[in-house]
Amino acid sequence: MVAAAGFVGLVIVVVLVALLIALSVRMVQQYQRGIVFRFGRVLERIRQPGLHLIVPVADRMVRVSMQTTVIGVPAQGAITKDNVTLTVDAVVYYRVVDPVKALVNVRDYPSAVLQVAQTALRSVIGKADLDTVLGDRDRINAELKAVIDAPTEKPWGLLIERVEVKDVSLPEGMKRSMSRQAEAERERRARVIAADGEFQASRRLADASRAMADTPGAYQLRLLQTVVDVAAEKNSTLVMPVPVELLRFFDKMAAGSREQAGAGHGPLQQAAAEAVPSVSGDGHRREDPR
Repeated sequence: MVAAAGFVGLVIVVVLVALLIALSVRMVQQYQRGIVFRFGRVLERIRQPGLHLIVPVADRMVRVSMQTTVIGVPAQGAITKDNVTLTVDAVVYYRVVDPVKALVNVRDYPSAVLQVAQTALRSVIGKADLDTVLGDRDRINAELKAVIDAPTEKPWGLLIERVEVKDVSLPEGMKRSMSRQAEAERERRARVIAADGEFQASRRLADASRAMADTPGAYQLRLLQTVVDVAAEKNSTLVMPVPVELLRFFDKMAAGSREQAGAGHGPLQQAAAEAVPSVSGDGHRREDPR
């Protein structure tokens, strides 16, 4: 009986020791830090990764993840500085740098960061115009990070690593207006480029015409080159262009004829005047001195 009682007592002691060890041993992962509360008060020493012993019943350990956490900010309706209604959503990257503050100073810090991010997103978008929101994302992201990081880093022990605007939704009317604006801008650039090309081509053609004017044979060579180019297409009809010099010659001849006709000294009038003798007032015939 004594042996049986001693065996039972030994078993009870072993069970109690095992239960005590189970209640005392805590394991902290590599990406975690352990905060021990002894009778409700935080101990100064933060438990690093590994196995740790705590006082059963008196101590309670809370593990805090030190990993970077990513939260998505739901789409927020905001009005820009130039009175354009937008719907913007973002992504926030943050991590805990002081686990004691994260546990003691704020309750449910992931939800708190989300609420601050939503408020900051509406505030920052309201201070910027539409072109800045669409074209200068880096500036908007930096302002968002600064606004969210101010109330969370020192009081809550959180570090906002990055904030990025993920999507910007515009009203359909604004999309159509921007599309027309972009189309008009593209058309303006195309017209400017085409006009610039024509201007440069005209200057080159003027230089070429002056060079050809110094060499009269260049016009004939150019004419022959044109004939060769036309004949190379295997056409049944050959077009022979008329030299510009020939047209200018006929033009000058026609202009001279018109001037003589206007003055009354054409070739026919001059011949008739020479053939008819002049008669004086007394009826006597006067011979031409010539």
